[in-house]
Amino acid sequence: MTFPYYASAEQIMRDRSELARKGIARGRSVIAVTYRDGVLFVAHNPSNTLRKISEIYDRIGFAAVGKYNEFESLRKAGIQLADLRGYSYDRADVTGLSLASAYANTLGTVFTEQAKPFEVELCVAEVGRAGADTPSQLYRIGYDGSIVDEQSFLVMGGATEPIVAAMKDAYRAAMTLNDALTVAARALATPKDGDAGPDADAAPPLLPVAEIEAAILDRTRPRRAFKRLSDQQVTGLLAEG
Repeated sequence: MTFPYYASAEQIMRDRSELARKGIARGRSVIAVTYRDGVLFVAHNPSNTLRKISEIYDRIGFAAVGKYNEFESLRKAGIQLADLRGYSYDRADVTGLSLASAYANTLGTVFTEQAKPFEVELCVAEVGRAGADTPSQLYRIGYDGSIVDEQSFLVMGGATEPIVAAMKDAYRAAMTLNDALTVAARALATPKDGDAGPDADAAPPLLPVAEIEAAILDRTRPRRAFKRLSDQQVTGLLAEG
């Protein structure tokens, strides 16, 4: 007679967490940072078609790291939820917090009830309106359904520690767009542990433009705040920064 394999609930949760963290860490990083006129998303993404950054609703953006098929299904579900709520009630009822909470509930349910968790980490950002005393909000949603709000910047995926350290050193409140993009591009190019760093006299490295995916939520735009930045625009902004 064979006995079923037994593992404590605590061990199962640890195994699921380790699986999800390793999957997220294998990907390339994404930075979301607030600047003077809104929110900037910058992703290390050499692909021209598999996007990590997208629009969810009028003034709400989405970024993700991890397994593409998993966060893509979540992105589509968020768009459908936002459209349904805005159509059924009012467009003002669709907020970043409501979408972040919906994502947190979904990921938390999958983490506790399914055999395999989603190997994703999400960011939902909502930009404040021009002239209104409402700061932009960044919500980080973890693979286990945890949710944290930020008002400065957040880093997801890859080796986050050196990138976070670089962002803490360089971030300033109310930066211009070109300065914010330059800071993020330099942080994403920060050498990882074990990599050879730049010469002391050399200029800080920048992530190549061809590997940058960038978009903004511009508070000065009247309705749809999301705007994707082309390679030419990124090149010009980095030159100014």
